[in-house]
Amino acid sequence: MEFTASLLLLFLPPLLFLLLAFLNGCQPSSHSEKFPKIYPVIGSIFALVANKKRRIQWTSNLIQISPSATYVLHRPFGLRVVFTGNPANVHHILKTHFSSYQKVDEFQTTFRDVLGDGIFNVDGDSWKFQRQIASHEFNTKSLQKFVETVVDMELNDRLIPFLSEAARKGTILDMQDILQRFAFDNICMIAFGYDPKSLTPYLPEQKFAQAFEEATKLSIERLLIPFPIIWKIKCKLDIGSEKRLRIVVSKVREFARKIVKEKQEQLRKSPSLEPADLLCRILSSGHADEEFVIDIVISFILA
Repeated sequence: MEFTASLLLLFLPPLLFLLLAFLNGCQPSSHSEKFPKIYPVIGSIFALVANKKRRIQWTSNLIQISPSATYVLHRPFGLRVVFTGNPANVHHILKTHFSSYQKVDEFQTTFRDVLGDGIFNVDGDSWKFQRQIASHEFNTKSLQKFVETVVDMELNDRLIPFLSEAARKGTILDMQDILQRFAFDNICMIAFGYDPKSLTPYLPEQKFAQAFEEATKLSIERLLIPFPIIWKIKCKLDIGSEKRLRIVVSKVREFARKIVKEKQEQLRKSPSLEPADLLCRILSSGHADEEFVIDIVISFILA
């Protein structure tokens, strides 16, 4: 009996502390935002949980109320995430001292399934190599002309007529969906030379676009989980959101692989064909590693 009482005295204070902290920290932030409280070991996990459904708005508000337009969010076990809206900091990180800000292993592991070794998930020589490819190709006049042609066609032959018809009929539109379809058609034409025709009058279901969007969303959710071990266990067991991520990533990569194979076959049959889209240019320049090419193209779609 005395032993049980001793155990209660030992564990009761920290349990009460966590309970009070949870009740205090899990109140959703009001319009007048305040910086979240930071606790030993667990960081600001309660504020993270409380603002789970408004994370973008919440972190944006934290940046706004910070005198330096920069805020360091403390996650469990000493992990920290820096949010900044300060132009000088952005310039420092992305331009003048870019090499000093490497992608940590946790980030690369989190996005490996979707991005593979694409430009957004690598550092060093691989990043420089892909950056050189992108910089060279997008600075060629022929690709710039191709981009202009594609955007002009999508705008004048699809978007404007679609909106005009909707206005004539008084149809209510989901503009986010319409503009996403417009952007998706453009990027697929520019990156793959493939026209998904998602912005047509009947707004067909686009399985690749939906799978790509879901894969991106599920990968980001991995990063937001306070304890990464949770998604890693789910991934090992192939259950829940991790099972769904595996399925949609497979759809994305299979679609991209099919397009790459078709383009390779097209180039074999017509080796003198003038390369127009980005994929054709990458393959024509001698990059034969299929998985690497797929990673590059997926990264450009994400961009």
